[in-house]
Amino acid sequence: MAREIKSVAVLGAGTMGTGIAGLAAEKDCKVLLLDVSMEAAEKALDKIVNGRPPAIDTPGKEANITLGTLADDLEKIADYDWICEAVIEDLDTKRALFERFEPLRKDGSVVSTNTSGIPLKDIIAGMPERLQKDVCVTHFFNPVKIMKLCELVPGPHTDADVIDAFRGYLGGVMGKGVVNAKDTVNFIGNRIGCFWMLMGLHKATAARANGLTQEDIDAVMSAPIGLPPTGLYGLIDLIGLDIMDFVGKNLKINLPAGDMGVDYTSFPAAEQAMLERKQLGRKSGGGFYRVSKLDDGSKKKETFDLDTGDWRDANDERLEAGPEVMFDGTPSGNVAWEIMGGTLAYAADLIPQISDDIVNVDRAMRWGFAWKFGPFQLLDAIGPKAFAEKYRDDHGQVPHMLSVLENAGVDTFYAEDGTKFLGLDGKYHDVPAE
Repeated sequence: MAREIKSVAVLGAGTMGTGIAGLAAEKDCKVLLLDVSMEAAEKALDKIVNGRPPAIDTPGKEANITLGTLADDLEKIADYDWICEAVIEDLDTKRALFERFEPLRKDGSVVSTNTSGIPLKDIIAGMPERLQKDVCVTHFFNPVKIMKLCELVPGPHTDADVIDAFRGYLGGVMGKGVVNAKDTVNFIGNRIGCFWMLMGLHKATAARANGLTQEDIDAVMSAPIGLPPTGLYGLIDLIGLDIMDFVGKNLKINLPAGDMGVDYTSFPAAEQAMLERKQLGRKSGGGFYRVSKLDDGSKKKETFDLDTGDWRDANDERLEAGPEVMFDGTPSGNVAWEIMGGTLAYAADLIPQISDDIVNVDRAMRWGFAWKFGPFQLLDAIGPKAFAEKYRDDHGQVPHMLSVLENAGVDTFYAEDGTKFLGLDGKYHDVPAE
């Protein structure tokens, strides 16, 4: 049967829940927003309307939102087409809520969890057949209003019409870039992006021992290879070391044996010490960097030098280079090869584990992490064969998708001006419309 989404019950009014509720209300969707208390729900609505930025752009659209509590109003979900669970990233908490609401929802409704990394199969294990058919992951990226990416992840028994309904609503109504992901830990975007960050901290530690500063590393881990200007350390400051620690612990539990990321689920010593004294990033007033306002109104940026343990004036490093820097043999080029080259290899080895094709992987990294190039687009920019040769020299073998490319006897992952992509079968296929 065809499913329609015209109303949504959002269970959990935290950062993600308020973002989803606000965007749905902006699109004239009927919204029920529930939290642990009416006070929490009211604070969430105030944030939706008056936040910086607000989750709703059009004055009056907040009238589409009805507030309530999980204790007193959960039965109201029977009137809603989409039940969206958005509580904290804790498996037991999510399972307990699923068990509560499943008997209350109407036949034909669709269900999703907004988890950022807990496998769906773990959340719904042992639950009723009806739920197994009607549920999937809708992983929005924060802030929901701004970030284009939404990963759509079916379970092993999810009905096709459920995925069709979500794809139509998320892409057609909410305006999201929908990426098809598989039910594996951290899905696509966070699987690759968090590997890049956690592995990057370890490789950067070695680079600093060889004379590079944190600013040097961020200078090459940004524009030269098509990444945002925050670089490595700046991005982790934005996210928070506490969040990265949580991510690492989740990966340690859920990564399959032999995965490249297994060795990078914890921090190097200096970053671990920062975590323990709650020097977390921007949220704590400073992490790897801090900015203070001087008496004359100007701002001063400082770097927390990981090697000395002291604050110093930050250097505004810029590096005029392109992706080819990974091959130039300079200290900056070497760390770019270690971090970004390692990440590209990781992405190439994760197909078909996290996705059946390279297009979804590239879109996830561009839309979710603001990379200029997805991993396979970047490989095309630097030359897949040159990359494979250097990687084979270093490691003795090449990742899976590079083997596919070599065996197919082709030079690039994309062909015909990006309208064709290389599939697992070694043949080019049409790139699906966004």
